[in-house]
Amino acid sequence: MRCPFCAHDDSQVKDSRPTEDNTAIRRRRQCEGCGARFTTFERVQLREITVVKSDDARELFNRAKIEQSVTLACRKRGVPQERIDQLVSGVQRQIETLGESEIASRAIGEMVMDGLRQLDAVAYIRFASVYRDFTEARDFEEFASSVRDVVKH
Repeated sequence: MRCPFCAHDDSQVKDSRPTEDNTAIRRRRQCEGCGARFTTFERVQLREITVVKSDDARELFNRAKIEQSVTLACRKRGVPQERIDQLVSGVQRQIETLGESEIASRAIGEMVMDGLRQLDAVAYIRFASVYRDFTEARDFEEFASSVRDVVKH
């Protein structure tokens, strides 16, 4: 594993343990070049999945993009990192169990929306504002009122 500090090609694993949700292995490593310590995560990937964007561009599925978006939506909401990891792992599992080699980015967005709806209403609205491209305050108002109506029932 290449060192993120000095780019030396060799590092030594000092400690390995499963993550709390048992979906990855956390490894503490030490660079043999500069001695710096860093952490890596190893996850199972069943198959290569291509994401088809709205403009028909294609790119490989990247779990980190979902994790970054969900983390940003949950920022300052008091949502534990463990819950965010569970949501992201759940979306990844859904995608992998579809059995398809391609998935529309729109479908991934809907999966994330479903997860955020159950996790935190404000994070759900934040994500929706970017995902659904809100352009006016009225868009927020209409969406927030629909969320409020769902929460009341």
